[in-house]
Amino acid sequence: MSSGLIITYFGNGKGKTTAALGVALRAIGYDFNVCMIQFIKGEWNYGEIYSSNRLKPNFELIIAGKGFIGILDDDHDISEHISSAKSALEIAKEKINSLRYDTVILDEVNYALKLKLIEERDLISMLQTKPPAVNIILTGNYLTDQILDISDLVTEMKEIKHPYKKGIRAKKGIDF
Repeated sequence: MSSGLIITYFGNGKGKTTAALGVALRAIGYDFNVCMIQFIKGEWNYGEIYSSNRLKPNFELIIAGKGFIGILDDDHDISEHISSAKSALEIAKEKINSLRYDTVILDEVNYALKLKLIEERDLISMLQTKPPAVNIILTGNYLTDQILDISDLVTEMKEIKHPYKKGIRAKKGIDF
């Protein structure tokens, strides 16, 4: 690949991480290497943790976050979330510049921006200086004008209907 893309999946609907994983699955089918760094998800058990082991050696999952902020079992101070997100950004820089990966997924990075866990200028700088062949995928429910401008492909996931509104709880293998 000679010209890597910056791809952004955002919005209030489900499927952002799933779309990024779909690209990863496709890339691995061509023996490309993919790294996914999770900026928010962290302390829960979810399917990506288990399936990522089956995709080795072409797939690396790095769980850098401390979990979702301000919900049920979040017992971390905001400073811990900030530190984890900043660390995730440093890990992302290293992985992107290592040239070992064809695609690097920054899962929930846009949400980390919204929560002010990382500075937008730091993310933009990293994207502007990425090696030309590396694809980068950004996910999260939020989109800034600068992320929109720098992205080559932007897809909005818009919630139309959600089973939770009918009292149906998250399902293993579908939601986590």
